[in-house]
Amino acid sequence: MLVSLTGALESGLLYALMALGVFITFRILDFPDLTVDGSFTTGGAIAAVMTISGVSPWIALLCAFLGGALAGLCTGLLHTKGKINGLLSGIIMMIALYSINLRILGKPNVSLRNADNIFNGIDPIIAGLLFAIIIKVGLDWFFKTDLGMSLRGTGDNNRMIRSFGANTDRTIIIGVSLSNALVAGSGALIAFSSNAANATMGVGIIVAGLASVIIGEAIFGAKTIFRATMAIVLGAIIYRLIYAIALRVGWLDASDMKLITSIIIIGALIIPTARKAMKSKAVAKRRTEEVMNSIHGINGGDR
Repeated sequence: MLVSLTGALESGLLYALMALGVFITFRILDFPDLTVDGSFTTGGAIAAVMTISGVSPWIALLCAFLGGALAGLCTGLLHTKGKINGLLSGIIMMIALYSINLRILGKPNVSLRNADNIFNGIDPIIAGLLFAIIIKVGLDWFFKTDLGMSLRGTGDNNRMIRSFGANTDRTIIIGVSLSNALVAGSGALIAFSSNAANATMGVGIIVAGLASVIIGEAIFGAKTIFRATMAIVLGAIIYRLIYAIALRVGWLDASDMKLITSIIIIGALIIPTARKAMKSKAVAKRRTEEVMNSIHGINGGDR
């Protein structure tokens, strides 16, 4: 059990970059980007192929980030310049990336067993923690800059930000590119961690990203950017811990995990809403009692 929880902590930290990328499009930009299912694999494919070719794994990791950014750039251009619906733009790129990723890999699965690895001599948990902290702090700083504030404003009220002279097309493109760069970087780290990359490693990754975002926000809140990014990192870890515990249940198979993920997301969405409704009901009841007590007090005084 301890081994499973340790593995869940490790993967949670590595997947945290992907969750932060999903947070940028899903929460900051309010952009339904499905490109991530493809760009996650793109990052893993680039890192794996470059590493087995003798390139330094650190350079391969950097190229994975750039590959993801390029995929996000294409999605952003399809939406802003091609005037294609945001959801459809992501779907188009996700489909295109499947073929591109197969081209990069050359075959459905590539092993990194005998290749150099960034985790050689470094504990994956410590490395994952350092990556998560660096990206989290970097995003906190970025969203306080003028460009970051413009990006946040574009997601909050596109029309108002445009009236202030901001180029919302540019901020959308930058935001989607940054998001997919983080997702691809996460894919590369997962490839290094598992010593393999395959053409289907990113299938359904958007669901895991959304689950991490929703769980983190539901438990820790997201009133500030600092708190939001921290919540996303912790949400990714908690999601992976739930994932590991669920797999330990005897009657559940790995094939059931998509269903479990869906149930987790539904619970994370419904519980805060139900809690808020119960709180509102309690406040309304208390106010009603106060009004009734006041009326009784007035009537008692009249007598």
